[in-house]
Amino acid sequence: QVQLVESGGGLVQAGGSLRLSCAASGRTFSRYAMGWFRQAPGKEREFVAAISWSGINTYYADSVKGRFTISRDSAKNTVYLQMNSLKPEDTANYYCAAGFPITPTHTTEYNYWGRGTQVTVSS
Repeated sequence: QVQLVESGGGLVQAGGSLRLSCAASGRTFSRYAMGWFRQAPGKEREFVAAISWSGINTYYADSVKGRFTISRDSAKNTVYLQMNSLKPEDTANYYCAAGFPITPTHTTEYNYWGRGTQVTVSS
């Protein structure tokens, strides 16, 4: 069992930056691939970024590539999402997830989810 708690969301102006954190419980954190997803009101949850259990492989949605960076610190049982050059369209509730996905972009392939942290980008 893994419990995930996101933090770091907030209100920021367009062009600004935020760093989201996802703290995981459980000693097996390092075995899981981790993903960040987001969901805006009235829209489906969408993939943002993912990182392999080793941290070697990372994946990004085209919409955030070059602006967002995912990383993990297994010693702290934490995964991060550094978000730069934020745009109003990045406004959403951001969720982290843990699992063993064959396809890291698929929400259905993650076993554990946090409750999310809200990111609001003003224009």
